[in-house]
Amino acid sequence: MAKIPVFVVHGFLESGKTRFILETLEDEYFSGGERNLVIACEEGIEEYDEETLKAHNATLVMLEDKSELNEKFLTECQKKYKPSQIILEYNCMWGMDYLRDMYMPKGWFVAQVITTVDASTFDVYLKNMKSLFMEMAKDSDLIIFNRSTDDTPAASYKRNMRAVNPKAQIVFEKEDGSQLEFEEEMPFDLDADIIDISDIDYGIWYIDAMDHPEKYDGKTVRFKGMVYVNRNLPKGYFVPGRMAMTCCADDTAFIGFLCKSSYVDRLKSRQWVTVTAKVTVEEREEYGGETGVVLHSTNIKSDQKPEEELVYF
Repeated sequence: MAKIPVFVVHGFLESGKTRFILETLEDEYFSGGERNLVIACEEGIEEYDEETLKAHNATLVMLEDKSELNEKFLTECQKKYKPSQIILEYNCMWGMDYLRDMYMPKGWFVAQVITTVDASTFDVYLKNMKSLFMEMAKDSDLIIFNRSTDDTPAASYKRNMRAVNPKAQIVFEKEDGSQLEFEEEMPFDLDADIIDISDIDYGIWYIDAMDHPEKYDGKTVRFKGMVYVNRNLPKGYFVPGRMAMTCCADDTAFIGFLCKSSYVDRLKSRQWVTVTAKVTVEEREEYGGETGVVLHSTNIKSDQKPEEELVYF
């Protein structure tokens, strides 16, 4: 049986989902020669253009209630429309678990998850519905901040997304469809003999080093972190890091890089230390076989925990 890709598009109301789907269908590279089925789980202000759908061999099916998105409905879609690819405009208010657990007919598979964001209202949603938004972002392959302007704090938004989903591609688009270019200025001196990373800037450094490890290759850094030691780590290694709030106070994660040290046996988990270390960039099994920052300590000293233990982005 042929494999049938499902492209999931979700985001809050008026975040640009319908416009994104229509523009995707207009791309001949995507829709050319395909039997496209669009399943829309909510109706926004922008409506689907019948001419665009017809011109690109796309059938639209509208759903009004969560209960309609079930095994029987999807099986009937397979038999009736015989799609070669599907775009599912998902209503995020139905919950991410419902989407993750959703039955799919044989041969269907999720090829890509896209989250659309209205950059002009992102702060409001992040303040009031942060938990739900981060649940969406966590599964996304592509996060698009549309309606971006020169005043959009893109670097800050990108760090927030990277903290939740390091592998997602993050794009900022202006109203005219062009990409927003922006500088990610660091709050520490990259040219210093020792790059001092303050407690408040640890999250910024971590995200930047994860995205651009080559910037720190061969440099020396100094920061305060909490010790993580575990028998599953390679001998002679520990992880100095911080607890980061990825969603809400009840949803935190420990973030940090591998650190090689001859003093690992003297360290205890959850001990606070100030680490001075030289950075190398290595391909590591611990990083899923990908390259990343590895620290080689030159000095470790016990220290007091910071006033604010949680890291924010």
